[in-house]
Amino acid sequence: MTMSERKIIELETGWEFMQKGITKLKNILEGIPEQQFNSEEYIMLYTTIYNMCTQKPPQDYSQQLYDRYRDSFEEYITSMVLPALREKHDEFMLRELVKRWGNHKIMVRWLSRFFNYLDRYFIARRSLPALNEVGLMCFRDLVYQEIKNNVRDAVITLIDREREGEQIDRALLKNVLGIFVEIGMGNMDAYENDFESAMLDDTASYYSRKAASWILEDSCPDYMLKAEECLKREKERVSHYLHSSSEQKLLEKVQNELLSQYESQLLEKEHSGCHALLRDDKVDDLSRMYRLFCRIPKGLEPVAQIFKQHVTGEGTSLVKHAEDAASNKKAEKKDVVGAQEQAFVRKVIELHDKYLQYVNECFMNHSLFHKALKEAFEVFCNKGVAGSTSAELLATFCDNILKKGGSEKLSDEDIEDTLEKVVKLLAYISDKDLFAEFYRKKLARRLLFDKSANDDHERSILTKLKQQCGGQFTSKMEGMVTDLTLARENQTNFEEYLNDNPLAHPGIDLTVTVLTTGFWPSYKSFDLNLPAEMVKCVEVFKEFYQTKTKHRKLTWIYSLGTCNIIGKFDPKPMELIVTTYQASALLLFNASERLSYSEIKSQLNLTDEDIVRLLHSLACAKYKILNKEPNTKTVIPLPPVDEKKKVIEDVDKDRRYAIDASIVRIMKSRKVLSHQQLVMECVEQLGRMFKPDFKAIKKRIEDLITREYLERDKDNPNMFRYLA
Repeated sequence: MTMSERKIIELETGWEFMQKGITKLKNILEGIPEQQFNSEEYIMLYTTIYNMCTQKPPQDYSQQLYDRYRDSFEEYITSMVLPALREKHDEFMLRELVKRWGNHKIMVRWLSRFFNYLDRYFIARRSLPALNEVGLMCFRDLVYQEIKNNVRDAVITLIDREREGEQIDRALLKNVLGIFVEIGMGNMDAYENDFESAMLDDTASYYSRKAASWILEDSCPDYMLKAEECLKREKERVSHYLHSSSEQKLLEKVQNELLSQYESQLLEKEHSGCHALLRDDKVDDLSRMYRLFCRIPKGLEPVAQIFKQHVTGEGTSLVKHAEDAASNKKAEKKDVVGAQEQAFVRKVIELHDKYLQYVNECFMNHSLFHKALKEAFEVFCNKGVAGSTSAELLATFCDNILKKGGSEKLSDEDIEDTLEKVVKLLAYISDKDLFAEFYRKKLARRLLFDKSANDDHERSILTKLKQQCGGQFTSKMEGMVTDLTLARENQTNFEEYLNDNPLAHPGIDLTVTVLTTGFWPSYKSFDLNLPAEMVKCVEVFKEFYQTKTKHRKLTWIYSLGTCNIIGKFDPKPMELIVTTYQASALLLFNASERLSYSEIKSQLNLTDEDIVRLLHSLACAKYKILNKEPNTKTVIPLPPVDEKKKVIEDVDKDRRYAIDASIVRIMKSRKVLSHQQLVMECVEQLGRMFKPDFKAIKKRIEDLITREYLERDKDNPNMFRYLA
């Protein structure tokens, strides 16, 4: 049947038929007994619309049907939905709303199927809202706009009741809030503006009231427990019925009211605040404090500040105790200062272990707390104890661990572990160069006098120091350790040489340790008049050494040598282990029974100072090998040797060279620089090894100007130029 032959359906006739279908749908929704739509009815309804839309104008009723589609919804909402909602309140209204919204969506689904042909052509061509959209807009404009405030208030009341511990119907709330989201038809404006903002304001005022009373009643740990519990509950609330986009905003509100507003009050509570938690080692509470305050912008800064103050206080009291103990020992004239200092370093290591564990575990390795720990340790690690700098104390501590017969009896693993910790502490000390010099002096003594307990540990700490402070820091020390290994090989070669040349054998067992000048501390070398037996030894070794190398000069440091000699005493002969100087002096008595001071001095060719110390050690010490007349305690009073002063002077000299080199390096690359900038760059460059004094830098600049490395700008005396 063609279009012209098809029977024309007039608007009212067609609509009357459609109305029957719509009424049946409404009855089904209202629960009035009706048969479900069968496929024949559905096809008839669909075909009626199709026919009415495909008739030639003026019988094309597309526009009228589109309008009546909307009217059907409006009429149903006005007559049935709104009256049902208006007569209910609170939770009952919410249940009715959920039911009505569900029905409305079913109605939209069915009607849009009946009127589907409109969607496909008429609506598409005219860019009108789709049928589905029209259906939802009717509900939004007529139902939602009228009751949204009541719904919002009812939902917020239920949420507050749940916060107070009541059981509520969470599924109901989830469905109601789903309506706010769906009504937005693709965006969240309705949910955010009509519900979320009011809910967030209510949350803020709810927790503001709670916090105001908790802060007065509860201790800091109790308050934090409550705050953590509240945050957990609010997070659950989101997963149960709020939209996921609310989570961050909701938690921020709660955090602001419970934590940001009261942070300083909470942290500074007298008997339970952050100081008290650190003092009493409340690890769980400190972890909770970190978890809570890490969520707040700048929330951790006050915690880190208190942590720093606490650690500084603990460390400073360690220094004070060590000072007091040292002065008490001095007053009692007991020489136990070494043990005191050893114990002090051990306590500092324990303190560092304890608070580093706090940083790693309670404060989750956060950089703020690493910085606080570093700054705290820098404060008290750079204070001296009993006239010794921290650099010296650390070097002595290492020496005690690494030398044979040291006071620390540790397993290999413990030694490694302790050395690791000492190197960590070194990071906090500003005078690293001073540590290096003290350490080098003690290392030299361990190596030369065979006092080192274990070569592996010696190399291990050098590796650790190298990683921490750079290759330049350890190059000399590494050279020293290598020298000793080479010296042992050298000695083996020397012994082989003597076996091959029996005529060259000096008749005395001789061990020579050849060192490289640049690596070792500087030692005095004197032209000691050696006994004939020893002169022969020196000559033999020189001959052997020249077979290996022609270009190296040997300088003999007799002050470091030792000798084993036999003393024929009345009761019985005894073997004495003495220094080379002592041996030389004692061998003089093979030719004479008695010798005067001046005779010994001229025969040995030593200075007064060395002779006095030498004779004192032989005639006035615990074991007297020589008898002295008159039999007094001293030869000639001498000031004690101040090795510490010597080390500090050497370091000061090295620092002058380092500052000079740094200034020249900077000026060479910059060519022109102001005084202030030059000083700042110099401090930055040298800061890894020591903190240069501004006055010292100024002095070095003046010296370099005199030596014509730099010149002052003629117009501006605060500017310097580099002279190539």
